[in-house]
Amino acid sequence: MDDIREIVEAVVREFMPQKNELEDERRRREGLELRVSELMAETEKARVKVEEAERSAAVRAELQRHGVAKLDLAYKAIKDEIQRGEDGRLIGMREQVEEFVKENPELLPARVPGGSGAGGGQRSTPGETRVELEKIRPGMSPEELDRVRQEIARVASLTLRGW
Repeated sequence: MDDIREIVEAVVREFMPQKNELEDERRRREGLELRVSELMAETEKARVKVEEAERSAAVRAELQRHGVAKLDLAYKAIKDEIQRGEDGRLIGMREQVEEFVKENPELLPARVPGGSGAGGGQRSTPGETRVELEKIRPGMSPEELDRVRQEIARVASLTLRGW
C-alpha cells in the first residue's frame, strides 16, 4: 500500500509543474489571440482608409479631367454616389462624373472671363504690332528699339489709367 501511495504522490508531484506550465501557456495563448484580434481590427481600419484615399484621388482626378473648378465642393457632392465593385474597381465613375458635370455647370470655370465692370482688355489698333519679350535683345536696329519703347510707353500709359 505504501508503494502505491508513493507512486501516486510521485505522479501528482510530476503532474503539478506540468499543470502550472499548461496554465501559463494558456494565458500566453489567450494574450496572443487578443493581440492578433487587435491587429486584425487595425489592419481592417487601415485598409478602409487606403481604399477611401484611393477612391478620393480617383474621383478628384476625374473631376479635374472634366474641368471642374470647384473641386472640393464637387467632390463632397458626388463622393457617396461612387462605389467599389467586388473586384475593387470604381463602378461607373466616369459616367457619374459626366452626368454630375452636365447637371452642375456652375462648378465649371466661367466661359467668358470677367463680368460686370470688367475691363475689355488690351486691344490693338489696326496696323499695330505687339512686341514680344523674347525678341528684345542687344544689338537691335534703331527702328526695332523705337517700336519697343513705344510699346512700353503704351503699356505704361494703360497701366496708369487703370486698364
